Amino acid sequence: MRAAIARKAVDQVPLGFYVVDYDTIEHVIGRKTYVRNKVAAQIAFWEGRRDEVVQSYKEDTVEFYRKLDICDIICFKEAPIVPPKGYKPEDPPRPVAEDLWRDSRGRVYKVSQVSNEIVVVEDPDKWSREYTLAEFEGEPQDTPPDQTIFEAVDHLVDALGAERYIAGTRGGLRAFYLLGGMERGLLEYALHPEIVKAAIAYECKRGNLLDKYYIRPGQDGVLFEEDTAGTNGPLISPSMYREFCFPALKERTRNVLSYGKQVLLHACGDNRPLLDMFIEAGIQCYQSLQTNAGMDLPTLQERWGHALCFWGGVPTELLIDGTPEEVRAAVRDVMLRAGQRGPFILGPSHSIAKGTKYANFMAMLDEFDRSRGRCLS
Repeated sequence: MRAAIARKAVDQVPLGFYVVDYDTIEHVIGRKTYVRNKVAAQIAFWEGRRDEVVQSYKEDTVEFYRKLDICDIICFKEAPIVPPKGYKPEDPPRPVAEDLWRDSRGRVYKVSQVSNEIVVVEDPDKWSREYTLAEFEGEPQDTPPDQTIFEAVDHLVDALGAERYIAGTRGGLRAFYLLGGMERGLLEYALHPEIVKAAIAYECKRGNLLDKYYIRPGQDGVLFEEDTAGTNGPLISPSMYREFCFPALKERTRNVLSYGKQVLLHACGDNRPLLDMFIEAGIQCYQSLQTNAGMDLPTLQERWGHALCFWGGVPTELLIDGTPEEVRAAVRDVMLRAGQRGPFILGPSHSIAKGTKYANFMAMLDEFDRSRGRCLS
């Protein structure tokens, strides 16, 4: 893994998933789990059952990856940062209907079956809240977090870090900061650019301070996550991204590299117009190669493979809706074409998402195992 990310010669192709949702994990371990079961886990946290959820994160994630010893890289996503020990929510949302909750501020939460999570569908403060420059002046406080928030990720590193590559936690990334959420946040770039720039600069300094706590001993790399594009291209123009976001991405990457960790970036959508800036910022590995957004692995390698390791190749949509034979053909195709262009990491174009057919998941693993050592040029 380290060699592939550094774009050095490897004897076989690595495999990784970015994240695996609970239905596939339950197939493998043979029982119910809170791991990536975001709806059940959120309700349990609201009900004060923190330890129950965290124990599942610890035990089930480790068992899943021990059974799937073919996987070379593990992201912290299945064993994430958690609420501190003794966590009891003071004012949790209350159920008002089936799959619907409301909190004391009037925000309404609803289950999203598509994204497998509980999302805010109504927020009275979304458009009325005013952001000011004064909020982002001064220096962020260097306050050590409660160490029990790392209980799940530290267990993962302790259990599997000696044998697998762990892409772990960090102090945060808000280079593409959306104040107030997607719709309002994009408007703020046009209406109040000075406030957006101040907010990004403040969050950059805050992330740099937190790295020394969040980059855990034993993790190999740091996984940044920030969706900057849709299927039709970046959400802001490349020139705006360079003006607003690039300085913070470069500074956050520099700070992580100073800890001796490799830097991986997950960013959905068609980010081809931004890839040169990602490379200039120091990103070493790029994940989320959405094939329906034109992010074809061999094509990306041909243009940017000299400077960036790519991770993906198997369409997530095919794992959900295709057949095992189609999945096998896709694995063979990308292994052959990408293997001729240098080091890469095979995986789904995004994740092993909820709804993935188990037969398709196993077909991907089996076909990969058959070809991983003989596809390299």
